[in-house]
Amino acid sequence: MHQSAPDLRPRVLHLAQPVDGGVARVVLDLARAQLAAGLRVTAACPGGALAAGLRELGADVRYWRAGRSPGPGLPGEVRRLVRLIDEVRPELVHAHSAKAGLAARLAVRGRVPTVFQPHAWSFEAVDGLTATLALNWERWGARWADRVVCVSEAERATGLRAGVRAAYTVIPNGVDTARFSPATPSGTAPGDEHRPLVVCVGRLCRQKGQDVLLRAWEEVLGVLPRARLVLVGDGPDREALRRQAPASVHFTGAVPDPVPWYRAADLVALPSRWEGMALAPLEALGCGTPVVLTDVDGARESLPPALAAHCLVPPEDPRALAGAVTGLLADPPLRAALGDQGRRHVLSTHDVRLTAERFAALYCALLGTAGTGRGDPAATSGTAQLVPSECRESIHS
Repeated sequence: MHQSAPDLRPRVLHLAQPVDGGVARVVLDLARAQLAAGLRVTAACPGGALAAGLRELGADVRYWRAGRSPGPGLPGEVRRLVRLIDEVRPELVHAHSAKAGLAARLAVRGRVPTVFQPHAWSFEAVDGLTATLALNWERWGARWADRVVCVSEAERATGLRAGVRAAYTVIPNGVDTARFSPATPSGTAPGDEHRPLVVCVGRLCRQKGQDVLLRAWEEVLGVLPRARLVLVGDGPDREALRRQAPASVHFTGAVPDPVPWYRAADLVALPSRWEGMALAPLEALGCGTPVVLTDVDGARESLPPALAAHCLVPPEDPRALAGAVTGLLADPPLRAALGDQGRRHVLSTHDVRLTAERFAALYCALLGTAGTGRGDPAATSGTAQLVPSECRESIHS
């Protein structure tokens, strides 16, 4: 009887929790590129839009029941993940964000080459005893990650300052520059050219700092009373923010596509309290719209130097934020110049294809050197001679 040849292409298992926001977009972009390159891609997550999007791409999607935050259900989540990994038998595991990174490393414990991508450090998101526990775990769990991928040098520096000793690789975030692009002359967008429009895209939560933006907005209206602010997204702080917001602020809720809002905006603001490297500013710049950001991890690295001088403000500083917003709204030629420079910067530095190529090289290095240097902070990905031929082909496809 004829038997088909075994499929020798590497299988990558992406583990994700949460399943929305920037984490979901990164997983979808990577899965799309890896499937196109010929890898076998499996993803495990707690359902949601991420699972639906991965199925549309053709990925093998497995349901992994897991809460968003650590809690008493963690042991069961880890046991379910152990069984899932035994069924999938991946050559490499890529865990996204703190919760999936926690469960994955406990489940794998070095048995399979493992990439952990924090998407911002967990210990920055919490206070008190919880922050101490999160920090101690990240220090301990680093031994079970063949590589910790940070999206900015600043994120890596934060980890090192906190004592997280790991084999690091920095791979900046990227966006689809064809999708996130300026409007065509015939394009339409939900804006009003006679009233300045500021847009903030992100989950409505403490991390993204919309409460700081609303405090700044009072000063903006004192200078530009016809200005409008649109908060695009949903999240746990929605009702609290609504109670704080004046009539000139509009809440869209979750939207299937933020591109029309980026294109309509005169300015995009993201007053985050912490980040690794936020996607929203890159998406806005890809659309040719200037941004105002708080100077948190990844912000400076996401901007060309000319924008950093005009567009960065200290975190938790409503007055500085209001000053930057009103200054840019009052200067259309400067906004146009900054938007053009931002678009060119994203094209050269933050195109998602560059991100995918860097991950392909990292995966191939780990697959070619599995078990040789695990947990060594000095490890590098420059081992092309050890990369399997199918990986070398995928990098250049």
